[in-house]
Amino acid sequence: MSVATPRIRDEETPGPGASFGRSAGGYPVALVGETAFAMVPDRNGRHYLVTGWRIRRPMAEWTRGDFYGHAGELADEAAFRAHVEANARHQQQRAALGRREIHSSAHTPWGTSQGATIYAEGVVAHSTAGHGGFHLSEERNRKVHSLFRTNDGWYEEDCHWATVAEAFPELFTDFEKAGAEKTIRDWYPDAWEAIHGRVLKPGQSAKKDERAFFEKHADDWVVVSAIRCEHQAGFTEVIATPGGKRGPGTEERRFLVATDDYHVGRFGFVIDVARHRVYGGPSSFMDWQGRDT
Repeated sequence: MSVATPRIRDEETPGPGASFGRSAGGYPVALVGETAFAMVPDRNGRHYLVTGWRIRRPMAEWTRGDFYGHAGELADEAAFRAHVEANARHQQQRAALGRREIHSSAHTPWGTSQGATIYAEGVVAHSTAGHGGFHLSEERNRKVHSLFRTNDGWYEEDCHWATVAEAFPELFTDFEKAGAEKTIRDWYPDAWEAIHGRVLKPGQSAKKDERAFFEKHADDWVVVSAIRCEHQAGFTEVIATPGGKRGPGTEERRFLVATDDYHVGRFGFVIDVARHRVYGGPSSFMDWQGRDT
């Protein structure tokens, strides 16, 4: 059975499955189905994508209070439109795939299922009170790559779901497949490289970049905890360990870092021992208060 494509309507320029306009505050907004999008500014001149649901008023009457979901930073209005149009294509493709929602009380590794979506025979996604994921039949599970395959056919929703999309791309939208590809590169880089026969470059995998960061700074002091210092104005008190290691027996030192200089990078803040002095004074950390210095 074919599914009709939603009628395209755009208040400014035609776009696939999306309506675009301006809010009461003058910033860009859009509607795809019943999902509303807006590109809102903050006080620092940046712009963010926010989402809402079932706003029953004309776009020109929408306000910031209609939006509650935060979906990340946007470079410009072109990026906003691209995101909305990608979402429209995703929703159209998802409708065409004909997934079925069913009631379910099946037992899952994350608790009792509170509902399920049938993607195809033997491919079912379950939702629970706290988590969820896919369950594959034995036949379907045999088609998952051996580097990802589980013995029981369960694949959790945070990262492992992506291996289901990799195994059955015909059951997923372009948006979902792109997300699955990125998820596998980010969190299973060794498997991705083995499958594709290529080496991921810096910036192409979060996990591989993190690994490289801590290998590079294995002998440096890396901050594991920080708090604004109550005893030294303008400074942040930090606890650092060699290579950012944690756990019993790990050596810890406290440093003072000028608050204006304390900008945590992607994987952590590295102490510059030539600039950041070891601190032995009164601590703002509760578990350090009263320790011998």
